Amino acid sequence: MSIIARNKNSKPRLTVKDLARDLGMSVSTVSRAFHADAVIAKDTRDLVLNRAREIGYSPNPFARSLITKRTRIVGIVVADIKNPFYPEVLTRLTTALRAIDMNVMLVAADQSGDVDQALRLLLNYQPDLAIILAATLSSAAAQECRRAGTPVIFFNRLSADDHAFGISCDNIRGGRSIADYLVDTGHRRLAYIAALPDASTNVARHRGFSERAVERGLAAPAVIEAGQFSYHAGYEAARKLRDLKEVPDGVFCANDILAIGFLDGVRRELALGVPDDISIVGFDDIEMAHWPSHGLTTVRQPIDQMLEATVSLAKELSTNSGREPIVQLIPPGAVIERATTRKRHHG
Repeated sequence: MSIIARNKNSKPRLTVKDLARDLGMSVSTVSRAFHADAVIAKDTRDLVLNRAREIGYSPNPFARSLITKRTRIVGIVVADIKNPFYPEVLTRLTTALRAIDMNVMLVAADQSGDVDQALRLLLNYQPDLAIILAATLSSAAAQECRRAGTPVIFFNRLSADDHAFGISCDNIRGGRSIADYLVDTGHRRLAYIAALPDASTNVARHRGFSERAVERGLAAPAVIEAGQFSYHAGYEAARKLRDLKEVPDGVFCANDILAIGFLDGVRRELALGVPDDISIVGFDDIEMAHWPSHGLTTVRQPIDQMLEATVSLAKELSTNSGREPIVQLIPPGAVIERATTRKRHHG
């Protein structure tokens, strides 16, 4: 009697033993077929995988983990899912991780305390590693990861924890390139719209922008605290231009969604034209930055290289969790000039 016929009524969960019996093979041979790096003849692997699809069998990752001592689970924690930059990153990152036979467990959080709680939840499933997007961890949560033997990779944010891995754009370099662009196009009164004060991206972009502006002979850029990487925060920051002694002619916003909010705020709330009176530059090059209604000048994040580095590191850490932590900074793309900036002439 075949497996399909035998299970027609009750349909119990199929096991690797059932599949091996159906194929007349040993359990060890069948098991190897589901491991991409296992030594097994191609014809045998194809036969096993094809038959598994026919009868609806898929390997149980938790049962496999009892043997391998690896769950093949990557826990991803994201705390800024409203930022359009991260849905694109998540889609591509999860696809790439699945391609190397990793199981993705995603948890979204809002506040820093929620991030710690989300990570503790993930640790119950004994992930091989955790990837943190757009969030920071408390020192207590970081210590729990170390005790559990779970490496942590910070993507697009860097941690103050010396035991964490980091993959990020070189944000200082990106900020410097925007200062050079604005100075080279004739801007003399600069300002920075700041986001989360403890976010490494915000701190590094501001540092690079401010230091380079001073090196180029300008006064240190004015700073307007928006407090968040969000459209609403950017819109409200535009109102704060009234508080400055002198209206800037060139503004760098900490990221694109903040810049788009700032752009709309300037247009709707102030009697200023963009780019006639004020130029605005963002950072990320999200899809919305291309839209004709925004036409935002920005710097492109090197997402391809950042994802490649993250997946490569995840693959290594899944089998070698004892590797010494590293931080990899990837050069940003060039400034992409669109409709929110123009050259200025000084008589």
